[in-house]
Amino acid sequence: MNIGKEVLIKGVNLGGWLLMEGYILGGPNTPEQVFKKRFAKVCGQRALGEFERIFRDNFIREEDFKIIAHIGANTVRVPFNFRLIEKAPFCYSNTGLLYLERALNWAEKYNLKVILDLHAAPGAQNCDWHGDSAGRALLWERRSYQDRTYVLWEKIVDRFKDKSALLGYDILNEPVLGKKSTTILKRFYKEAIKRIRAIDKNHLIFIEGDNWAQRIDFLKDLIADKISVSTHTYQPLSYAFNFTPFLKFPGRIDGVLWDEGRIYRYLEHYYKFSSKYKVRIFVGEFGINWRGGFWGELNWIKAILKAFKDFGFDYTYWTYKAVAQNCFPDGLYQYISDSEYINRPGPEYGWDNYFSLWGNKKQGLAQFLRTKNCTPNKKIISVLRNSFNH
Repeated sequence: MNIGKEVLIKGVNLGGWLLMEGYILGGPNTPEQVFKKRFAKVCGQRALGEFERIFRDNFIREEDFKIIAHIGANTVRVPFNFRLIEKAPFCYSNTGLLYLERALNWAEKYNLKVILDLHAAPGAQNCDWHGDSAGRALLWERRSYQDRTYVLWEKIVDRFKDKSALLGYDILNEPVLGKKSTTILKRFYKEAIKRIRAIDKNHLIFIEGDNWAQRIDFLKDLIADKISVSTHTYQPLSYAFNFTPFLKFPGRIDGVLWDEGRIYRYLEHYYKFSSKYKVRIFVGEFGINWRGGFWGELNWIKAILKAFKDFGFDYTYWTYKAVAQNCFPDGLYQYISDSEYINRPGPEYGWDNYFSLWGNKKQGLAQFLRTKNCTPNKKIISVLRNSFNH
């Protein structure tokens, strides 16, 4: 594979849409499955189905793809929960396949490409909320969950392999093996790739490293034509996520000087891997918590983007939209006001506030979820637009 220096993928993530994340909706990071079970318990199963339909139909709409294209991006990464495809018993909304198809159709209309990203696999590939995990990564403990994941991808690939907007398949978001051998993940990827290639030999396949897509060296044996190795970049985490307030970039963070040079040195390992094994590197996620731009957020983004350009890395920004929060990357479009659907003073806030507001407030929730109520982060959008167009 000729990796070259030209960045081919420049885009954004649609985080929070086909896999709900608490912080993106202004609330605590409860796994989606836990949130839904509570919703059903409080409001009923029928109400849960209606809520899911309202949420999916309003959080991301056709106009969002138009906005993304206008910014200058060429790709959208679409994270999804396996439960949408398998239609778990508590889910009565339209099948997730229809939403994936809708995304691909909108992308085609606005000349965008789509990466389908399995963000939450059967059993969970990590123990975090964004893997829809109940606390354990059971995908690595039970073969039955791995088999279900293979079948899931076969179903998706068979359905969408002929869609013109499809760019490829991100097999597994941020796997975490813990103390288990990377041999498990290599074997899993090998089988998944074989199953996908039996149906589709044309589209890209993205394989992510262990430890939240950080460790990639063991993937060298899987490199082949139309395989891209994916990593995620949020370093230094305490700064990018604002876990430690009042840190500044460039500056001393966690006792170390972080500046443009250190960003380069951090990413250089991935560049050397790319050069040695002739494989493209796709940074599927990078992003920052916005603090008004007073703490060097734009400096960090510019340093990251410059490194991507110099190293020839593909990338998609995390994330497109979110409720403005004091930690975690909170979106190119932010919901800033404190509506009754957010209720920052608490005691229940964000999506935990939906339970009590359901009833006669559900139509208001549909309107609240739409991007027209969000404020564009013009400074970050400007920096990204410049990068997208050069």
